[in-house]
Amino acid sequence: MSLITASEWSQIVNSAIDTAIISTDPAGRVTSWNEGARRILGWSEAEMLGETLERLFTQEDRDRRRLAQEIADALAHGRGGGDEGWRLRKDGSRFWAIGEMTPIRDDRGTAVGFTKILRDRTAARQADETAREERRALEVLNRAVSALSAENDPQRLVQIVTDAGVELTQAAFGAFFYDTTDPTGETYTLHALSGASIEAFSQFPMPRNTAVFGPTSGGRGIVRSDDITKDPRYGRNAPVEDTPESTLPVRSYLAVPVVSRSGKVLGGLFLGHDEPGMFTDRSERGLAALAAEAAVAIDNARLSQAAQNEILVRTRVEEALRNLNANLEQQVIERTDQLRQREEVLRQSQKMEAVGQLTGGVAHDFNNLLQVILGNLETLQRNLPPEFGRLRRAADHAMNGARRAASLTQRLLAFSRRQPLDPKPIDVNLLVSGMSELLHRTLGETISVETVRGAGLWRVEADPTELESAIINLAVNARDAMADGGKLTIETANAHIDEAYAAAHAEVTAGQYVVVSVSDTGSGMDQETMSQAFDPFFTTKPVGKGTGLGLSQVYGFVKQSGGHVKIYSEIGDGTTVKIYLPRLPGAAATADAEGETLVPEGTSEETILVVEDDDDVRIHSVETLRELGYRVIEAHDGPSALRLLERQPRVDLLFTDVVLPTGMTGAMLAAQALQMKPGLKILFTTGYARNAIIHHGRLDKGVQLITKPFTVEDLAAKVRDVLDRST
Repeated sequence: MSLITASEWSQIVNSAIDTAIISTDPAGRVTSWNEGARRILGWSEAEMLGETLERLFTQEDRDRRRLAQEIADALAHGRGGGDEGWRLRKDGSRFWAIGEMTPIRDDRGTAVGFTKILRDRTAARQADETAREERRALEVLNRAVSALSAENDPQRLVQIVTDAGVELTQAAFGAFFYDTTDPTGETYTLHALSGASIEAFSQFPMPRNTAVFGPTSGGRGIVRSDDITKDPRYGRNAPVEDTPESTLPVRSYLAVPVVSRSGKVLGGLFLGHDEPGMFTDRSERGLAALAAEAAVAIDNARLSQAAQNEILVRTRVEEALRNLNANLEQQVIERTDQLRQREEVLRQSQKMEAVGQLTGGVAHDFNNLLQVILGNLETLQRNLPPEFGRLRRAADHAMNGARRAASLTQRLLAFSRRQPLDPKPIDVNLLVSGMSELLHRTLGETISVETVRGAGLWRVEADPTELESAIINLAVNARDAMADGGKLTIETANAHIDEAYAAAHAEVTAGQYVVVSVSDTGSGMDQETMSQAFDPFFTTKPVGKGTGLGLSQVYGFVKQSGGHVKIYSEIGDGTTVKIYLPRLPGAAATADAEGETLVPEGTSEETILVVEDDDDVRIHSVETLRELGYRVIEAHDGPSALRLLERQPRVDLLFTDVVLPTGMTGAMLAAQALQMKPGLKILFTTGYARNAIIHHGRLDKGVQLITKPFTVEDLAAKVRDVLDRST
């Protein structure tokens, strides 16, 4: 029998065009390369002779030294490899392959090389995946149909459909928009979500309003886009062009209408993915089948719900008639109590308004007087020589009295909710922690202070200075209630006020709050004392020991901030005061920390126009600003100030009172001045500004204000800050 020649063997090997047959030397370098290897891998024999088989493997397999492992296994066990995996062609494309390596041995059994057999399994793998995907889709549909047939609640029903649609198409998120009618006959739109939070859809435009959604909401057919951001229908019709950037990042888009047996469009199933090209023809077919099943289930659920609603309405009418006959007297009593509660709320509101009107009228003139007094006392303090000790002490005493008067006015404004607040986002835990040293210094050694900070505390928006003042007021009251020493606990936590609690308390809104609790181990209060605790000038302290405005100031600040305050106390068991401040929705930047108090000066080139109708206040303000180094011009009303602005080539800052004569307020003057000099900086001052630049207790956005009475340091810092701000 004759042996096969090398040429004949080569023909045999090259005839296996669907199989790569490769031989290598012991080091894994190619010694032969058949036609099947060229067709599958792309390299010719000439290109591969002497080259290693490393280039067939992916980078991941190279990092794992896959070729070396196959050689080692072939030498040790007679066969290396054998598992399936990705391989690389000459053009860089990948294909799914199965291959193995066996040693070539000589007569002595020594390995003189290796044979590598490789087959392309890409088509077979795709067929397996297709069959597996079809089985998976069928299982999802079967589960959904089974669940739908057992469900009559529309909300749970569409949630089943939405979840199944996302699972069926492997979308990142999905939504089912549909119209429904509640038992009262009112029609409204609901939606079920899957794979995304309700916040992600909170600003999303309704489907029927856009060109992209139109075919679905109108029942005209399926819409599929591999990349909706490049779709010519996207972004060209309102409100899509105004859709916020914070909405879901949709690239792949698939929408199917859900149409009832009568032809009415019940809604639409909308699916999305943040990667392009995620949906296929198979996705369309599966989703269309799911939509058909959903339509039948929704029709059945609505028929069932209509019957149940009719029965429920009849039952309620009958029950209402029975209750009306049985409880008419009780309803009259309850209604009378409700009217009394509302009357009490109205009385409290009218009392607050009356106090506010009185306080506001007094505050404006009183603060102007205090401004003159404080300003001149500061001048005396700065200029009296050291040897005039008696006069310096008298000036100091007078200054302390004037400051107490100013504080009293501010507390009255706080109680009547007419103090100007400058709210900022606050981390209450951080604020309370920063007050630790101040509280220990204020309360003394006989009072121990414990701070309990709530985890995951929400942010609030409030005036941080006023919040600190409120906590200090409560801490001082607690100290006075613990004459022999005790413990003060400040605790923060998240809280929720429900509708029932809000309805039972005046001026309380249901919602999410951050609560600051200040508790003591003092003597406590009885019910009569608690009922008057927030009234202005009410105090249980001896004469001269308190103004009776501490808790009033806390009450006014909290109410002006949209919050709620509540006292809990028992005689002998101590007192807890809880401040509820509304949660600030979303993330917010932390307010800048206050820097060290400085007295910055100006330059003679910087010109300030002072507008003040009170001559004494104007003279003091002008002299103070000139002492600080500024060039100052003055006017007593708005029209005079405008004439000065026309004649002055340079004015850097308009410093004006809010309340001015001649019918032109400070705000009106500022508006006209900015038209004349667009780069002009504005600083307002006031003893009381009801609505000119302060609305709902808060400064209008961008408004800069310094309240009377102010010190030289306050004025210097504020003027410098306003001048240095960018326009």
